[in-house]
Amino acid sequence: MSTGLHNLKPSAGSHHKAKRIGRGIGSGHGKTSTRGHKGNKARGQVRPGFEGGQTPLHRRLPLFRGTRHHNPFQFKNIRKKTYALVNVEVLEELFEAGTEISPDSLVKNGVVRNLYSGLKVLGDGELTKKFTVKAHKFSDTARAKIEAAGGTVELIG
Repeated sequence: MSTGLHNLKPSAGSHHKAKRIGRGIGSGHGKTSTRGHKGNKARGQVRPGFEGGQTPLHRRLPLFRGTRHHNPFQFKNIRKKTYALVNVEVLEELFEAGTEISPDSLVKNGVVRNLYSGLKVLGDGELTKKFTVKAHKFSDTARAKIEAAGGTVELIG
């Protein structure tokens, strides 16, 4: 017998015939289709977490701070930080070259209403003027553009 993909067969005894359920009396698996008589397992299955009418575990546990309606996917992180965002193109439009830009000056000029957890400068737009920018966070592109224009970047806090 020659070898080749067209001659491949499973080893003897390793392959079992599928159990054909509900195909009549002659199959040996007719009538109740191997499920036995009556009861929930014969009729259908209960939903996951069902404990036969007893209050299920997920409802016996207390609600944790930040979650709603026992749903762990609706978690609200109470330590989440939200930053006021400003792009470099806004700084280019509003301020003169050589200006020192701080979060307070942005609030004073109406660029930012609320500082939340701090100020983050993003790198959207072009920058040609030289600034000293003070903020709590900088994106990599913003830092690169400010420094390329000859300005300086100062982190607060």
